[in-house]
Amino acid sequence: MATEETGELIKLPAVLDLSAAEGFLGTMLRASEAGVPLRLDVSAVETLTMPCVQIILAARRGGDNLSIENPSAAFLAAFTDLGLPWIDAQADGNMAAVNTTMETATDEIPTAMEDTDMAKRVLTIDDSKTMRDMLMLTLSDAGYDVIQAIDGQDGIDVLGDDKVDVVITDINMPKMDGYEVIRNLRSNPTHKSTPILVLTTESDTEKKNLARDAGATGWMVKPFDPDQLVATIRKVSP
Repeated sequence: MATEETGELIKLPAVLDLSAAEGFLGTMLRASEAGVPLRLDVSAVETLTMPCVQIILAARRGGDNLSIENPSAAFLAAFTDLGLPWIDAQADGNMAAVNTTMETATDEIPTAMEDTDMAKRVLTIDDSKTMRDMLMLTLSDAGYDVIQAIDGQDGIDVLGDDKVDVVITDINMPKMDGYEVIRNLRSNPTHKSTPILVLTTESDTEKKNLARDAGATGWMVKPFDPDQLVATIRKVSP
């Protein structure tokens, strides 16, 4: 039986698909709220899909609240195949995500300042509930007030003329895609200078240029590294 000291032990199934990812995310959120460490036995994992990889990356922000035990060859390979090599959590205390594509105009963005007492507000726009939940977990843990929208049109409707510090939007969404979201926001004087970060599975240069021309501040590729995402937000909105 798990205790607060040893944490909750979860043996993950052989197939970690979207359904398993959502179940694990719910468990992780509850454990995070309760302050109970999670121990994941991944010795049986044979298939690991991108949503689960992203959830593991989001859990990384918990530091000592998450430990990975007995990683299978398939578990290790899933990160390597996505360009996200796994570093043994027991040996190094974390996992490293490298080669994550993040392009921002860093020369034109001021360095981050110390956190203030008032939480900054971030609007996330994504039609994937799993991705919205992962962003909520990552950003809430970093001290941000998060507003969520389920598609581009919903993002415009939810925001209106209300101000936020940063907008994070997907590109491929129903009703209104990310490009149109960016153009719409930039046409509103209230959001003329609001940092807008694109978070998408796309990595095509032409699409990045379209987003830049529409007024995007930066471009990030899923799966995102939580620490790099938070660092980028702090850079564009110090």
